[in-house]
Amino acid sequence: MAGGQERILRRRIRSIKSTQKITKAMELIAASQIVRATTRIAAAKPYQEGMARLVLEAATADPTAAGRLLGTPEKTERVAVLSVVADRGLCGGYNSSVLRATERLLGDDAHRDTEFRLFTVGKKAQGYFRFRGQPVEQSFLGLSERPTFADARAVAEAVLGPFVAGEVDQVIIVSTRYISAGSQKVEVRQLLPLVDPRNEADKEEFADGPESRSVTPHDSPKLGYTEFEPDAGILLETLGPRAAETEIFGALLEASASELTARQRAMAAATDNAGELIKKYSRIMNRARQDTITTEIMEIVSGAEALRSGADDDPSGVMIEVQAP
Repeated sequence: MAGGQERILRRRIRSIKSTQKITKAMELIAASQIVRATTRIAAAKPYQEGMARLVLEAATADPTAAGRLLGTPEKTERVAVLSVVADRGLCGGYNSSVLRATERLLGDDAHRDTEFRLFTVGKKAQGYFRFRGQPVEQSFLGLSERPTFADARAVAEAVLGPFVAGEVDQVIIVSTRYISAGSQKVEVRQLLPLVDPRNEADKEEFADGPESRSVTPHDSPKLGYTEFEPDAGILLETLGPRAAETEIFGALLEASASELTARQRAMAAATDNAGELIKKYSRIMNRARQDTITTEIMEIVSGAEALRSGADDDPSGVMIEVQAP
């Protein structure tokens, strides 16, 4: 029994060591890609903020032309929701946090009479909502780990089309904002209409919990006198969708960095847990081996004692002496 248990434990330890090598490799790969992802975020941020500031200045110069492009709609009977997650798992609670936030938004009592149109980025969201019977209008796969601006433009065309056509009143994006290597936060924020940072009511629109807050296009706009050529109304027709594209691109970049950071932490924890399991099973195996050796010694000693007692009782008088090891 003990020998069989030892073989089982040896096989299990080998399996855990193989898994540990895989998790360690995935941890190193994710750690090496985080630097590149954060560099892309920093490179895109000035363009994103500049575009948002330009659109805000144009909308301020011609509020009539801005129309429904700026501010918060009074009624949100039809809302488009964009949920951004990963194509793969093994990244801790990264996917589940965004998916739960999206599900809470869709099932919120405050939006009971709202018609939602759901768009998703990432294979995990597609499977999650399909299993729960939630219809998804369009899914984008294979772009979560290393998104490009072309990917963001494709997502923007699908999401912004209904808004421009007047089919939806509001576009909301649910994604993970990358704050630092040790801090990432799930956000539910308004994408369109663009949030006016001067309106405090817009800032608090989605501030209903620790996981959600409204994000302004830029933190402290410095607006001055600007002349537009052609006029602001014509510019807004082009700049509005471009600004939304840059916002989506920034959200995809931050989601990618958050995914890699979550995967690096998850794989580091898995590697440590594998090491602990190896130690645990090694102790159990050593104890089983000691039990086997002790049992064998006891059998040898018992056999020697039986031979000695048999020699003492032998009528022929022949003495057989056996020394125990």
